[in-house]
Amino acid sequence: MKNSIIIMAALFIFGQALSQNEQNNSQMRNKDEYTFHLSEKVTRQKVTFKNRYGIELTGDLYFPKNGGNNLPAIAISGPFGAVKEQSSGLYANQMAERGFVALAFDPSYTGESSGEPRNVASPDINTEDFSAAIDFLGLHENVDRNKLGIIGICGFGGFALNATAVDKRVKAVATTSMYDMSRVNAEGYFGSMTSEQRTKTLKEMSLQRWEDAKNGTPKYPENGLGQTNEDSPQFVKEYYDYYKTERGFHPRSINSNAAWTATNSLSFMNIPLLTYIEEISPRPMLIIAGENAHSKYFSEDAYKAALEPKELIIIPDAVHVDLYDKMDVIPFEKLERFFIKNLK
Repeated sequence: MKNSIIIMAALFIFGQALSQNEQNNSQMRNKDEYTFHLSEKVTRQKVTFKNRYGIELTGDLYFPKNGGNNLPAIAISGPFGAVKEQSSGLYANQMAERGFVALAFDPSYTGESSGEPRNVASPDINTEDFSAAIDFLGLHENVDRNKLGIIGICGFGGFALNATAVDKRVKAVATTSMYDMSRVNAEGYFGSMTSEQRTKTLKEMSLQRWEDAKNGTPKYPENGLGQTNEDSPQFVKEYYDYYKTERGFHPRSINSNAAWTATNSLSFMNIPLLTYIEEISPRPMLIIAGENAHSKYFSEDAYKAALEPKELIIIPDAVHVDLYDKMDVIPFEKLERFFIKNLK
């Protein structure tokens, strides 16, 4: 399993085993705390809704205090392995402050949402999670169902684009620090995985299925971020700085405190996410990435593959995780203008 564990660690699929330092980190914030402060202009309400597979999702609905009817609304999720108390909630808080109803939710099998076993991701189910959020928003009495948009962060940027392609109720979509989770699992970073490595990884995960079936529970790899040291890639250090410190740690976050299953990559390696990205058109797309982000090429390639109307914004000097929470880096004014214009 050594090769697959190394690959999974590089993909920030982090495990359950905690070092003493991480155990100390886990005391930083309790399960009901957020990594940001709620705006005085916004209210927050916990809500639940089901996707079409019957999985109950839990979200936080952010509502501008000045209220009103027929409001535009935005569904928000990500990053991959994060929870609504982290980046997606911060984004929702900011968009609600700007007059939008915003729903930040935990994807299926993670956070406070239901689904067993825990910590499983799926290109299909996580795409469906966004459409389920659109179901919920379109039925809200204060929301105009003709003014619905999506924001996807990191790995949920890819799901956001995939959901918008298939769900014609979505009028506009934006992504920040986007990952194509199918591509990175199937090919490695920058297509670095050889066919021999791919075959070996798939064989290891295939055999692991028998072990999981015999044990009645999935195996979880060791915590990749917990092994971060001075020799780790810079982007891994940046993930550590967000997920494992007071800045972004949350006990329900997989990246902070748990792991994806050892076989989590299987469906991603076999099911491309962005096959029909051209079908987002003629609805507008806004793609935002950091100039120095290791993931920038995902955004650039998605932009090239998409049809007009589309816009790509590269934030000078920014790295991938800067767009998780840095208020002086995330272009909220641009997001506001984009959705005001396109959720008419």
